[in-house]
Amino acid sequence: MTTPSSTVIPRRGYLYVTVAAVLWAVSGSSAKFLFNSGITAFELVQMRLLFAVGVLFLWLVWRKPALLRIRAADIAYFMVLGIVGMAMVQFTYLYTISKIKVAAAILLEYLAPAFIALYAVVFAREKLTRTTLLAVLGATAGCYLLVGAYNLDLLSLNKAGIISGLFSAVSYAWYAVHGERGMRRYPPWTVHFYSLLFAAVFWNIVIPPLQFIHQSYSPVEWVLIGYIAILGTLIPFGLYLESINLIRSTRASITATLEPIIAGLIAYVFLGETLEFLQLLGGILVIASLVLLQLQRESDEKTPARIRAERGRALD
Repeated sequence: MTTPSSTVIPRRGYLYVTVAAVLWAVSGSSAKFLFNSGITAFELVQMRLLFAVGVLFLWLVWRKPALLRIRAADIAYFMVLGIVGMAMVQFTYLYTISKIKVAAAILLEYLAPAFIALYAVVFAREKLTRTTLLAVLGATAGCYLLVGAYNLDLLSLNKAGIISGLFSAVSYAWYAVHGERGMRRYPPWTVHFYSLLFAAVFWNIVIPPLQFIHQSYSPVEWVLIGYIAILGTLIPFGLYLESINLIRSTRASITATLEPIIAGLIAYVFLGETLEFLQLLGGILVIASLVLLQLQRESDEKTPARIRAERGRALD
């Protein structure tokens, strides 16, 4: 018999990740509006990272200063994670949105689980199951349709946007794999803070530091910039972490696929962006492949062999 408390917790978890997906989706369309206004992806990524890490630092100092402590030996790890992972994820994501339609850009990044699955097979020597192969092939076919590669005039495609979108998926997959290593030793908020910190430092070295100070943005643009940094980065990430604690990462990842759907609707209403039928079909294939991969992952985690192995490690 299901008790009231056991049903409330899962509902709260789904609510958290749904709100996070909505906030992320609005962030994507907000970024597109700023790009249409003349702001570059370089400027926006610098401001987003700087404001986000600044607010997170103040919050941690106020509420949980212990989370700021790391070992000196791990500084190099966080530096690589922040520059190769977070800095590249944030920039390629925003640059892709600046070049192609919002929904397509977000869906390209959602190819990351397919790249993670390939990484596990090639480098971690995990068995290539029929489900994994089907999901990877489905994601590849969906990507082909999504970017409009079926058009005869291939030269008309925005190659920079498509390549950047694929790089956003690869960099996000790399960040997810290597970020997991840090979370074996540190809480998620510690890993998130230092990856943001080194990413912000990197983009203030690559381009002139605090470049936004010399720009004359309108009040609307400042509001959207603040939204992207806080409501589009810090808060949804926190909600997503809470949802994982309540409903597991598998269900949270599947529910998060609401993001490209909501982003497409918002971009259609406010930006007039539309996708062709075959592009929509490609997006459905990408989402279906992600769901298939996550269900396979949950099934693997529940196998008796995996459970015995986890118990064995706990006793060591």
